[in-house]
Amino acid sequence: MSADVSSLVDLNGDLAGTYRRTASSGASIDPAVVDADLAAFERDGYVILRDLLTPEELAEIREAVVPLLDRTGRNAFEGHGTQRLYSVLNKTRACDRIADHPRVLALLDRLFLPNYLLSMLQVIRILPGEQAQMLHTDDGFYPLPRPRKPLGAATIWAIDDFTAENGATDLIPGSHLWGDRLPDGEERVPVVMPAGSCVFFGGTLWHGGGANRTDAPRLALTAQYCEPWLRPQEAFTLSITRDTVRAVSEDIRRMLGYSIHPPFIGQVDGMHPKRLLEPGAPAV
Repeated sequence: MSADVSSLVDLNGDLAGTYRRTASSGASIDPAVVDADLAAFERDGYVILRDLLTPEELAEIREAVVPLLDRTGRNAFEGHGTQRLYSVLNKTRACDRIADHPRVLALLDRLFLPNYLLSMLQVIRILPGEQAQMLHTDDGFYPLPRPRKPLGAATIWAIDDFTAENGATDLIPGSHLWGDRLPDGEERVPVVMPAGSCVFFGGTLWHGGGANRTDAPRLALTAQYCEPWLRPQEAFTLSITRDTVRAVSEDIRRMLGYSIHPPFIGQVDGMHPKRLLEPGAPAV
């Protein structure tokens, strides 16, 4: 390779030029708060961020998403007694604050390269009688050996209180450091937290939905993220309409893939993908 292009990573700018990298709203969070969150995350593999949503915001989310939950899972992993809603951004603006909350972005800003991507946004409601989900890791489908740094991260937001009885997410503290070791069911620890809180964990942490032994459903949302050079779980550039992309925040727009991982990963026809949002842009 020519010495002139011996290291493409040296080309730190956006080659498209017109649309420069935008700052993350995570920069608004006190660095001391981020330091404490990150220390807990690195030690345990997760951190609980409490009371991030108000009762009014929780009510708005419930009102928007519950009427859309009309089917249960198609297999044991999705849960035959669990309702899920995909393509949430196309269906309501009420959940945007889940995807781009500054407290979460502040952690992602520390963990991943700039212009990291949203990998999944999903509503999950565990119905009474549902069994515990199989334990899994969220970035296990990326075929790189463990132990390693996480390639993705997830949040699970309690829209209802999470209790040990109603299907609170189970996780295994410290399992983010494991190599090839597999979990057993005795190690599950439920994430008990009040509505409006979220648990943030890395893609290498073993976890799974809990069993709902109550007579009421348990509502949650999950937003998952990944490094900008990886393929996300949901192909948002196909599933999310351009009108939706125009309506969301700059943080979400960037994480949907309307951004460039330098020097040119994510380009469309040799140009920045945000050109597709300009008036008169051709359909592709």
